[in-house]
Amino acid sequence: MVYQLHVNAPSSYLEQVGVSSSFRCRAPSHTLGIFQEESPEEEASSGGERFCQHHLQVNMLIKEFRIVLPVSVEEYQVGQLYAVAEASKNETGGGEGVEVLTNEPYEKDGEKGQYTHKIYHLQSKVPSILRKLAPKDSLVVHEKAWNAYPYCKTVITNSYMKENFSITIETWHKPDMGDQENVHGLEKTLAAKRDIVHIDIADRSALYSKDYKADQDPAIFKSEKTGRGPLGPEWKKELANNPDCPHMCAYKLVSVEFKWLGIQSPVESTIQKVERRVFTHFHRQLFCWIDKWIDLSMDDIRRMEQETKAELDEMRMKEGVKGMGNDDN
Repeated sequence: MVYQLHVNAPSSYLEQVGVSSSFRCRAPSHTLGIFQEESPEEEASSGGERFCQHHLQVNMLIKEFRIVLPVSVEEYQVGQLYAVAEASKNETGGGEGVEVLTNEPYEKDGEKGQYTHKIYHLQSKVPSILRKLAPKDSLVVHEKAWNAYPYCKTVITNSYMKENFSITIETWHKPDMGDQENVHGLEKTLAAKRDIVHIDIADRSALYSKDYKADQDPAIFKSEKTGRGPLGPEWKKELANNPDCPHMCAYKLVSVEFKWLGIQSPVESTIQKVERRVFTHFHRQLFCWIDKWIDLSMDDIRRMEQETKAELDEMRMKEGVKGMGNDDN
């Protein structure tokens, strides 16, 4: 079977990963294959066939999460990277957490971006349905991301599941209130199949009770440096009508593929629930940390990332398990 895919992404980014904005490829094999580790150079310029294996297909579970924030697209670029570094430290310890293998700039045809390859050690953070299925030493995932901001593509894989498992997250950051109906340029069949989920960062009821922290509650927090917050029940309507406060939306298109006969649907649904939980928790933190990152430059962020890499290696080996646990109630 052959799919015709149309991808709405920067042309230079697509060339960087070896595909055009409209290309044909064969559907990925449903048989187990050998997962080959690539060099950083190969990872950063993977060919069209590999890109296709992790891209949208009609049989995938697809959700589009829309997250509106009272920050500008430019501010979010710094805030996101700061929050990623801090959240990584909060989730690392006791042999678990984040390991940064590669974090380096790329430039092609005048376009600049950042390529990262991370390993997530997830033993206690994986939902029980997955822990029961997989050996303990297989609860490790590889995350490869190409950040050509305001577009970013992230691919998550697992060596144990090989080509039978993937999570692909494509994000567009736009200066709007989350009202673009097809920002990813999906074909009609895929656009109709996706489930659109609006995440309200000020809605405490959307949280697991164990995830709640008062100092990370946008409904309470007020920024001393920007004057933004707290976010009331009608904050989105107020934001849309406030010319003095910037706003933006992160459109996150998440496709999950888990090929395991008999349990594919429940596992894919569980993974999508985990992604929603992570996005909600992360963006609440990002906003409530705004006074810590609003004055930082991208040079500051890159220095911080290098320092964080060394900290994570030490924390993972010495400290106890911490951070968000699995989503079992």
